[in-house]
Amino acid sequence: MEERVILHSDFNSFYANIECLYDPSLRNRPMAVTGNVQKRHGIVLSKNEPAKKCGVKTGEVLWQAKKKCPDIVFITARHSLYTEISKKSREIYLNTFSSQVEPFGLDECWLDVSGSLLGNGREIADKIRKTMRDEMGLTVSVGVSFNKVFAKLGSDIKKPDATTVITRENFKDTIWKLPVNKLLYVGPATYRKLKRYWICTIGDLAQADPEFLYLILGKNGVMLWHFANGRDNSAVTDYYNSTPVIKSVGNSTTTPYDLITEDQIKITLYSLSESVAERLRDQNSLCSTVQIGIRDRELKWFERQEKLKRPSCNTQDIFNLAFSLVIKNKPEKPIRSLSVRACGLTPRGEVVQLSLFPEEIKNIKRQDLDMAIDKIRSRFGYHSIKRGIAYLEPALSLDAKSDNIQGGFLVENRGFRIENK
Repeated sequence: MEERVILHSDFNSFYANIECLYDPSLRNRPMAVTGNVQKRHGIVLSKNEPAKKCGVKTGEVLWQAKKKCPDIVFITARHSLYTEISKKSREIYLNTFSSQVEPFGLDECWLDVSGSLLGNGREIADKIRKTMRDEMGLTVSVGVSFNKVFAKLGSDIKKPDATTVITRENFKDTIWKLPVNKLLYVGPATYRKLKRYWICTIGDLAQADPEFLYLILGKNGVMLWHFANGRDNSAVTDYYNSTPVIKSVGNSTTTPYDLITEDQIKITLYSLSESVAERLRDQNSLCSTVQIGIRDRELKWFERQEKLKRPSCNTQDIFNLAFSLVIKNKPEKPIRSLSVRACGLTPRGEVVQLSLFPEEIKNIKRQDLDMAIDKIRSRFGYHSIKRGIAYLEPALSLDAKSDNIQGGFLVENRGFRIENK
């Protein structure tokens, strides 16, 4: 069987380089694209090379970036522009290089170019880099390998504007020495747990006992062991025939000011719960679990979740459990941001176990009320109908579905879990 040729193309400093493209005077000055400072979403989302040389990192709050680089210029993100440019880049991939293109966020894509007449993997990667420079004025780094995980790792190894090839023959020498958190899906919590057992590099992970990894990480530990050993057979999906299964929906927001009282928390949670419930109804889904996330004034973040008594897409059901979780886990410091996520989704048409009849009647009435509110808001806008508690502090009443706050869904696609925000 012929070896697969998988590419992973990743734009370099995507947001920042787009802003430099539209304003060339920013190219040689330290600059960073940030969230909306007025709405307290003030973190670094992307930075250019001069800022990177000053030590500025993605995810830092602005005062930290300013401390490292006093002359840095902050530009508020223009997400609609970045989405449009991302769409154009995918058209180039599809029209010129392959029909098997799988996006991974706005700025990254996998391509399967096995058997292509355009050349071998390295040659096609170099053509992609040249095409993006010439047609879009932007640079990409491209990883070339025999599977998706190593292709993505290759695009991260050398930046900017570089091609890295990882083969069956060289992958141990090339990647086993890298920190284990460079591997796809080794997040901060997994990284900390692995380090406790002296599994610090990808090579350490590859040579660990898979049964031990199962004990400490569950089935994800075995999956990561396979990844580290080059045993990833997941396919790059066909762009036009891809139908990923949505696994969860959620929204989060950083509030205009810190939340102290229960009423402040309620107003924010209602806005988030309404958005999540409406998204569930839009896709005709029910959720079985509600997850909340809390970040306090000192930026400490944690998540908690609990199962509903029965699957639901009702705002009140989601809110009640979300509020209960927040109150039970409320931090000592005031709350800076909150998130609500609906997990364990099932199609609304599937048969679910019904509760006692009176409770079911109440549930139907709640659904009818939510759907009536959906119709009013779709015609007259979110703020045309609001809960009474929202008038206590209007600044906290957010249109979480449409406002510039974080929303998204989690999809599972051919073995990969992809968070889209």
